[in-house]
Amino acid sequence: MKKSTSGKLALRFTGAIIRFIMNIIFYTLVVFVVVRGGTYVYHFSYQVFGSVAKAPEPGTDVTVQIFRGETTMNIASKLETSLLIVDKYSFYVKTQLKDYSIMPGTYVLNTSMDYNEILEVITNQANSIAAEESLEENSDVPKPAD
Repeated sequence: MKKSTSGKLALRFTGAIIRFIMNIIFYTLVVFVVVRGGTYVYHFSYQVFGSVAKAPEPGTDVTVQIFRGETTMNIASKLETSLLIVDKYSFYVKTQLKDYSIMPGTYVLNTSMDYNEILEVITNQANSIAAEESLEENSDVPKPAD
């Protein structure tokens, strides 16, 4: 049996509509991903190179202890958990780009401080309010008896 001309035309028309809808969905997703990705990259870059504070003035004072031997990413996580910075990854990238040397000690930081102000404090051991400790000294693991 031969298919009718109107049946073939209906199949072609349906196929064209489906392809058109799939193209619309595909390009909508592409635009969405590009916009979201661009927005993320913009905000991340602004956090690294701009002046970003977690909270407006006057903020809240938070005491943070940094141990000798602690990694920069661990310090960034601690600052993010203490609500002092917006994003630990952007803080980490900023410290790596400028090659900051974070000093061990106990520091009083404020939630209204931007990354540069926080780094000014924690890179100068004179700003510490207590003696430094190492990770080993602060460990909860019992030490062997002599």
